[in-house]
Amino acid sequence: MFKTYLGAFSAIFILFYTTITQALTPSPAQIEQFKKLPRAQQEALARQYGVDLDSIIGGSSRSSANNQEAQSTIGERKVYGENAEPKTPEEKFKPKQEELKPFGYDIFAGEPTSFMPSESAPVPDDYIVRPGDQVQISLYGKESATVDASIDRSGRLSIPKLAPVHVAGMTFKELKSLVSEKVSNEMIGVKAFVSLGQLRSIRVLVVGEAYKPGSYTLSSLSTVTHALFASGGVSDIASLRNIEIKRGGKVVNRFDLYDLLIKGDSSNDIILKPGDVVFIPPVGAQVSVAGAVKRPAIFELKKGESTADLLAMAGGLKANAYSEKVTVERAGNGDYKQILSFDFSKTNSGYTPQDGDVVRIDESSSAYNNAVTLIGAVTRPGEYSWYQGKRIADMLVSLRGDLLPQADLTYALLLREVDVYGNIEVHQFNLAEAIAGNSAHNLSLQPRDKVIVFSRFESKKAEQNALKQLALTEAEQELQQKVKLWHLFEQRQFEKHVGAPRQSAILEEEEVASDSLSRVIVEKQDGDKGDYATFSRKQLLAKVVNQLQMQAGAGERIKLVEASGNVRFPGVYPLSERMNVKELITAAGGLTESAYLEQAEITRSESGTNTDVQHISFNLQDALSGNADQMPLLRSKDTLNVLTIPNWQENIKVTLHGEVTFPGQYTIRRGETINDVIKRAGGFSSYAALNAAIFTRVSIKAQEQKQLQRLTNELRRDLASKSFEQSMGSNNLSYDEMNRLIADLSSMPTIGRLVIDLGEILADEQELVLQNGDALYVPSKRDSVSVIGEVNYATSHLYSNKTDLDEYIRLSGGTKARADEDRIYVIKADGSVYVPQNKGWFAVNTGYQIEPGDTIVVPMDTAHMDNLTLWSTATQIFYQIGVGLAAIRGL
Repeated sequence: MFKTYLGAFSAIFILFYTTITQALTPSPAQIEQFKKLPRAQQEALARQYGVDLDSIIGGSSRSSANNQEAQSTIGERKVYGENAEPKTPEEKFKPKQEELKPFGYDIFAGEPTSFMPSESAPVPDDYIVRPGDQVQISLYGKESATVDASIDRSGRLSIPKLAPVHVAGMTFKELKSLVSEKVSNEMIGVKAFVSLGQLRSIRVLVVGEAYKPGSYTLSSLSTVTHALFASGGVSDIASLRNIEIKRGGKVVNRFDLYDLLIKGDSSNDIILKPGDVVFIPPVGAQVSVAGAVKRPAIFELKKGESTADLLAMAGGLKANAYSEKVTVERAGNGDYKQILSFDFSKTNSGYTPQDGDVVRIDESSSAYNNAVTLIGAVTRPGEYSWYQGKRIADMLVSLRGDLLPQADLTYALLLREVDVYGNIEVHQFNLAEAIAGNSAHNLSLQPRDKVIVFSRFESKKAEQNALKQLALTEAEQELQQKVKLWHLFEQRQFEKHVGAPRQSAILEEEEVASDSLSRVIVEKQDGDKGDYATFSRKQLLAKVVNQLQMQAGAGERIKLVEASGNVRFPGVYPLSERMNVKELITAAGGLTESAYLEQAEITRSESGTNTDVQHISFNLQDALSGNADQMPLLRSKDTLNVLTIPNWQENIKVTLHGEVTFPGQYTIRRGETINDVIKRAGGFSSYAALNAAIFTRVSIKAQEQKQLQRLTNELRRDLASKSFEQSMGSNNLSYDEMNRLIADLSSMPTIGRLVIDLGEILADEQELVLQNGDALYVPSKRDSVSVIGEVNYATSHLYSNKTDLDEYIRLSGGTKARADEDRIYVIKADGSVYVPQNKGWFAVNTGYQIEPGDTIVVPMDTAHMDNLTLWSTATQIFYQIGVGLAAIRGL
């Protein structure tokens, strides 16, 4: 019988396939016949004939339903009003404040475009079968077959070869038991397996505060949440905790969506029946919970819910919540709100939630109460636990293991808070002695102490060079890289939160002018921080100095002292407890080589004014040797001045270039002259052009640079004023041309040339005392004359005693239209300048004034540049610098 049944359906499928391949539309009857085949047989036949099963039965198959279910049925919900998408760039980038949102509403953030409950979900045993449900009965035993039967409108189930039976109103469990028993009794040797096929549809009404109220057709397995999603969710004022399911005019269930969202409890999410009404009332009492909770939001309250219930909705308190003092903002009876405080750490806090309350739970303070802080050139900076009796050596155990290679072992600070206002006192100690266990330096620690370890380098470049010379391990190199990254982060945080670090720490202008120490502080705070090492005194002491300045006041003198003169790191330092001269010198990095040990000086202001100032002289050697009588204690605003050894000088070096017997760098003593060095260098060669020698000096170069900068500023100011007077169509230089000329002028390198007559110096008619950095350039003898400036072809010509100035200019093509022929001048080989007198009755013959190595300069006519009074000076600087540089580079 089964083979006959299968053969018949195979014939149906072949006919159906033929219809498909002939591009004909299958009839509904053919589709229904094919649907009656078991799913496995449908797939087997489809594979046998190479046909896509979904393309044959389309949306009528369960796979199509599943595909529809897999597709997204939720579209983006349209937003209106204040929450709408910003349209203008100003609205788009305008900062938005974080606001609390009602809890649970975001589950309906999408707008459904279709609703397809899962047809493949298992049917529960308590499902009530009704007319329209399809029952699939699989017979096995003596006979095998699959029967699809539907419950008709009368509630009867008709099974072939069996008498109809009334099943409407039964549960699915009762239906299975009834059919199995009926088949066993009426069909000997045959047993049945019962399942539900296509389920009926039901219509329910969703009303109240639904997003889209109305009547919806749902699957008979749909629950309350299906109905909510089918209607698009709820409105902004809907209640999530009191959703009513009405049946026959009576409330049969109340659904609390919070139970599902917070606890995962879906026991009240009951299956709906035809004609049910899902009513969504307006929201009830609401309480806002903000701050240190895991789920800050606006929550809906039910009557009788307590503080514990409210905190459970908010996910509980965070670990850093300060529950001892919770602020509650409550609407008052009058025009003003009420602020209440409660202790949520107690079981009975006394707080009863009310509609409109705003509960704010602050975070606990980030400050540590029983910890000490380690800062600076250490391998593991941060917070460390404190216990009674803890000392420096307990926190820093090893010199190599706990300190960076650049750590200063002689100078470290301990900062200790002395009152509730955060005022500090400073204790200075020797880090190496502290780690070694020396009780005088191994200070006892107290809670909230800060230990600062400095680098022994002040300059970032010096520190990097020193570290390159050290054989650092790979781990130490990685640590140094982390230090750099930490420094960048700290610098950005400092600039972000502190900004200009002066604020209230800087005195008024009049006070700064009259207070030398404060003036030094201001100047040092305004320095370039990028040149200092990460853990230099400059970097780490800035905040300490500011703190000491701010806590100073009437009756409390500022605890700062200054070290100046011949110390490694001059500057302002904290005045530690019982600080002496030796400790201040240690803080300043020690003495330099040029320090004078026989005498030093302390400048002290007794009354705090500049009218009563004392200068205390003492023997520095005795103070450093530890003689208590010769070791003065320092007071507020003392300034220590370490003098320089009389007639002290560093190595002074000068350089000789060019035509000298032994050119190179020479070290000289103070007061030595150029003539002395020339003799040491063996004199000049026979090719030396003594009249063309160039002598440069560092101090003159700096002076020229300042003069050039001043001239540039004056030209720019004059250009700005004259630009308003230029007329349209004039022959004057344009603004862009003049501005480019000023830019070129400001970027010109300076030489620092000092014009000398080397012949007179060698003849002892003049004396030139040398300074550090001086250089003498002696070129070879020259046989050319150069012509530059406003000529048609600037070049050099072979010298001839028969050629005069005018002839040299003619040889260079003559002058340009903008040349100033009345101001032609000559730059001599030795750097001096003279203007030939070639006009008038008493003019001298210019032919004998030109010598080898001279340069003839034809300047521009300043009238072509809108009568700018400084252009003549500017062009002279251009030409003179150019001639000097050319002479030096020619050596």
